[in-house]
This record gives sequence, C-alpha cells and structure tokens, in this order.
Amino acid sequence: MALARRLWGPWRRHFGTLQVAWTSTISLPAEVEGDGRRQPWASMYSDEVQRVLDERIIGHDAGKEAILLALVAQEHLYIEGPPGVAKTMLAETAAEATGLSFFFYQMHRDTKLHELIGDAVILKEPAPEGGELVRSLTRPGGILTAELCVLDDISRAPGEALNVLLRLLNERQYNGPSTGQEVWKLPLKTAIATSNPSDPGSRYYTEPLDPACLDRFVLQLKTDGAVSAGRWDEAARIIDLFSDERNISPVSPGAAAAELRAASEAHARAEVPERVRRLLLEVLKQLVTKHGVSQKSSLLTDRTFLVKALRVMRAQAVLQGRQECIPEDLKVLRYLTTFRVPESVHAKIDRIIGKVVESAKANAE
Repeated sequence: MALARRLWGPWRRHFGTLQVAWTSTISLPAEVEGDGRRQPWASMYSDEVQRVLDERIIGHDAGKEAILLALVAQEHLYIEGPPGVAKTMLAETAAEATGLSFFFYQMHRDTKLHELIGDAVILKEPAPEGGELVRSLTRPGGILTAELCVLDDISRAPGEALNVLLRLLNERQYNGPSTGQEVWKLPLKTAIATSNPSDPGSRYYTEPLDPACLDRFVLQLKTDGAVSAGRWDEAARIIDLFSDERNISPVSPGAAAAELRAASEAHARAEVPERVRRLLLEVLKQLVTKHGVSQKSSLLTDRTFLVKALRVMRAQAVLQGRQECIPEDLKVLRYLTTFRVPESVHAKIDRIIGKVVESAKANAE
C-alpha cells in the first residue's frame, strides 16, 4: 500500500482513539490510475520510513501519520497512552528508520541535567589575582548532538531538568557548553516524547505536564492498545508478526535519510495560499465563538495555531506530493488540538473542519 493511500485513508476509517465523522463527503484525488500507474502527485518523500513503521508496528495509523508530519515539519511530537501500547516502539522505530543520529533517554524522578546534555567537566586553572579558579563546563552530548531524540516518560522528569530540556526544544540552542560564552546550535530536528495518561482516574496516572510545557510539542496525540480497545483483527496481526520475526526486513537508513532531506527541501518551498490561510482563521473563529474555547479552558496560542500550524499543513502537502496546501490539509489540526482544547471539542474537530471546508466550497460555487 502506497503512502498517499495510507494518509488519506484515515478520513474514512477508525484512527486509533479518534473516529473521523465528517458531516459531508469531501472528494479526494485518486492515487492510482485504472491501469495501476502511480500519479505524479503521489509522494515518495517518506516511503522508506513508512515501510519500516508499517512492517514493524501493526495499526497506530494516527501515530505513524503524526510522526511523518513531525519529521517533515521538523517539529516535536508528544504521545500519551497507557504502558505497553507501542508508544516507545513507535518513537524508537521512527528514529532507527530515519538514519538520523538519535538520542534515547528513559526519564525518571532522579534524572540529572548532565544525563541529557552531556558530561559535566571540572576545570581548574590559576586565577589572575592568585589562587585557583574552578569552572564547571559541559562536554556536549545527548540532546545537544542528536538530530532526533526520544524522551520516554517525559512527565517523570524533575522540574530542574525538565525546564532546561523544554527550553532546548524550543530554542534549539544552548549557551556556553564548553567555554561558557559561545552559543551551541543544536542539530536537533525532531523530539518525540512519550508519557502515561495524566487522567487522575487512570491506573497509570502520572503528573501532567504544565500546559505551557506541553505546548512546546506542536503535535500531540493519545493512543491505546489493540486488546484494550477490542480491535481483535489488529491483535491477531500483532500475534502473527511476532510469532516469526524473520519476516521483518532490515532497515535501510541511508534511503530514509535521503528521503527526509528531499522532504525538508520540498517543505521549505511549499506554500499556503491565501484561501487556505483564511480557512484556518475561520476554523479558529469557530472554535472560539461557537464551541466555547477560551483562555480558561484551552491553550490556543498564536505560536501554535498561527505559525506552527502552517508548518504542519505544509508538511501534509509535501507528504501528498504537492507544493501547495489545499483546504483538506486543515485536517492536521486534529494533532494540534488534542490537549489544547476541551476533550469534547477535540472529539468533533474533524466535523468542525469539514463544515468550514464544505461551506467555503459551496460559496465558491
């Protein structure tokens, strides 16, 4: 199955914990001609990453799409779900498949900052006025030198380490790792963080991230397991896969790295036309004026919805083999609203977007 069909398919089928429910049908382009030839717009930018994800992880279509969007847009992704539902496996597999240098760290209550950014080095040298000058510097490592990082159980990290970490994710630079004066530019492209549910009623409850901290992760989603959700066909496929792991082909990281470079170049050229920008604004208006989204109940920041949303929409266009966004690319807002609006509003975000798009089409006619 080719990439474009996988990415358009979720409009019409169950999507992990999300059920798409458009109020009317939106026509989508066919990927393959009647004779089976691939049409020019069908994307080849992430076939290798997609192949590895599909081959090693059954289901989790939403997670796979979110990861591809994060990689192409070079934004950060947060995945929340109970233990044992492939959150970490999704992140690790994506990291391995990309061919990028990556850093994996399992967060815990005693996580120290140097475990994330590199070893602390103590230097002693004579002081000009006499005596000895002792300085503590950092030998860059970990997140300071990785292109992609996986931060498992991020909500378990202590405040001191977490605050610095989130600042690094946001600014992608670190001041003075080796001399205390220079600015260290991070090669980091994407960070994928995982966490157990922050619902107080959950058996695996963990302290939730502060909303402002969580906002550093542009893309966000909840996931679940095949057994707990009663997806028995999917569960049977998982059993079949792991009954004989010889069926899993080796990863070709070089091919994936080339694809991502091409995708990054295409993303820089992709455009969001004015008509799509106006529709984005209309969706935001609908959320505020008709669905009760407010500062008290939500986190609709300008950074996320007026700037970052455009990057994710352009990534969606690139993954579809286009250099220009279309109204249907607004569907990616489902990954931006997961924890930023009330759960009841997020549950119908697809319908809200669908109505805005259909209304615009009707007015154009």
